[in-house]
Amino acid sequence: MSTLKSMTDEELALAYIDGNNRAFDELLSRSQDKIFGYIIYIVKDEDLANDLFQETFLKLITKLRDGHYTNSGKFIWWATRIAHNVIIDHYRAVKSSKIVDQGEDNDLSNLRGNTLLDSNRESELSNAQVMRDVRRLMDNLPEAQREVVFMRFFQDLSFKEIAEQTNVSINTSLGRMRYALINMRKLSKQYGVNLAIDS
Repeated sequence: MSTLKSMTDEELALAYIDGNNRAFDELLSRSQDKIFGYIIYIVKDEDLANDLFQETFLKLITKLRDGHYTNSGKFIWWATRIAHNVIIDHYRAVKSSKIVDQGEDNDLSNLRGNTLLDSNRESELSNAQVMRDVRRLMDNLPEAQREVVFMRFFQDLSFKEIAEQTNVSINTSLGRMRYALINMRKLSKQYGVNLAIDS
C-alpha cells in the first residue's frame, strides 16, 4: 500500500484501469472529501448530495473501466466534471430554478470593455465578512451561477479552468458569472447586504 500512497492520482487511475482495485480505493480516499464537498455546496442538501456522490463514483468506475479516462490533466478535475454532469442531470430532471437565469445563449464574445472582475474587486471579496455575505446570497442563485461563483472565489480557479471543469466555453463561464453578479447585486439590495462587487 505504501507504493500506492506515493503514486499520483493519475497513476492510480491508470493502475485501476490495469486491474489494480486497491488503486481505486486509494484514489477514492484521496478525492472523496473534495468531490462530496463540491456536490453538497452546489445542491445544499446532505441526503441529495450523498445520492449524487454515489452516482458520481459509479460513473467514475464505469468510465475508468470503459477506458474513457486518459492521463491528460488532473484526475480531480476530470472527476469533478463528472460530478458536475451528474448534478446538471439531476436539476434537468426536476426542472428547478429560483431566479433570473441567463438562458441557453449566453455567449459574451460580443461584449467590449474590461474584464468582468478586476483585481481590486477580487481583493475586496477576500474580506471575511463579504465572503460570508456572498455565501448567503449564493444560496439563492440558480445552480450554474452558484457553481461558477463557488469555483472562482472559493476554489480560486481561473475562468479557463472553470470552463474546462464544467465543459463549456470561457465565454459561457464569464456569462454565468456576469448573471450571478447581477442577481447577487439584486439580492444584496433585497437583504440589505453591502457587497463591494459590481458587474
